[in-house]
Amino acid sequence: MECLPAALERAGSEESWAVADAISTVLKNPEELHSWRRQLLSACMKGLVAIYSSSKDESMPEVERSMLLRLEELLGVVGEVDPDDWCSLVKTGLKYRYRDGTFLKVLNTAIQLLYKEESSLSQ
Repeated sequence: MECLPAALERAGSEESWAVADAISTVLKNPEELHSWRRQLLSACMKGLVAIYSSSKDESMPEVERSMLLRLEELLGVVGEVDPDDWCSLVKTGLKYRYRDGTFLKVLNTAIQLLYKEESSLSQ
């Protein structure tokens, strides 16, 4: 289970994400579940950065779209991110996907979630 988040950072790891989803449904302890979801959120952001850096054009739109939707879902549940992961995602995403409507929509939603008054990033 410890190695799975690192595997999720690679593009095209839909099978690994299916396993991660299964683990999420099995975890009963709220602290473990929150910690697990934070790891998944970090892996998702790093995976998107890797996709954007390696394919500067949109060569894998369905993979990107599913990762962006997963990012949006995890942000809504976790509500906080690692500042380094966030900075890297925003910088790389805006550099390579500034015209991608899906990316911009998810980025806008993330900004609304993360920069509300009680968020750790708004401090």
